[in-house]
Amino acid sequence: MSSATLREIWRYRELMYFFAWRDIKVRYKQAALGVGWAVLQPLLTMIVFTLLFGRLAGVPSDGLPYPLFAYVGLTLWTYFSGVIAQAGQSLASNSNLVTKVYFPRFALPASSVLSGLLDLVVSLTFVVVLMAYYGIRPSWPLVLAPVFLVGTMLFTMGISLLLAALTVRFRDVKYTVPLILQLWLFVTPVIYPASFVPERYRSFLLLNPMAGLVEGFRSCILTDRWPDPVLTALSISVAIGVFFVGWIYFHKAERSFADII
Repeated sequence: MSSATLREIWRYRELMYFFAWRDIKVRYKQAALGVGWAVLQPLLTMIVFTLLFGRLAGVPSDGLPYPLFAYVGLTLWTYFSGVIAQAGQSLASNSNLVTKVYFPRFALPASSVLSGLLDLVVSLTFVVVLMAYYGIRPSWPLVLAPVFLVGTMLFTMGISLLLAALTVRFRDVKYTVPLILQLWLFVTPVIYPASFVPERYRSFLLLNPMAGLVEGFRSCILTDRWPDPVLTALSISVAIGVFFVGWIYFHKAERSFADII
């Protein structure tokens, strides 16, 4: 990522904010609950998971109340999956802009990442309510929570850039992403703790950056235990690596967007 590219991003920062605000207004246009959906979506999913996995299947939650355990994991996962689904189509759905007006194409998937932050912040405010209800107080590991939030943003941005560029060339990506996200949820410790995975399979969690990000974020907020340093370091490193890979591929593919979109 050259200094010229960074200057271009800074130069067009207001355009990214404009696209992000447009996405927010379109998302909640004529929606009676407005941003309340940011809480309702993970809340309803949490209720279903609590009944199916917490009560019927007896999935453990590392000594935490299962509804709170699941909801905190779902806040990050809902942000990640929601942004990926939207950002992957950001170029194809704005083909008129891409072919007629010059602007850094990076701004379109980036705006999805930015607009999703509003939902994330709103959904996290409800975590405070649940923690108060269950009598759980945050401890010193809370200071590391922003690290996992930034790591999630970088990983989400990298995947978004890759999918947005690939969707321009291969429209099949549009149909495969929802399926991949559904499967990805169940290999990420959202509805179960990493300790629930048998020891011989636990190393496979290292292949999934969202595993360390979700597990570490939940540990920082709800417990007095510091996150696993190995899983944390690997997840953050992979998140940064995916961001740069996505950026490089997007930048190279950008030259042909207007011709093939």
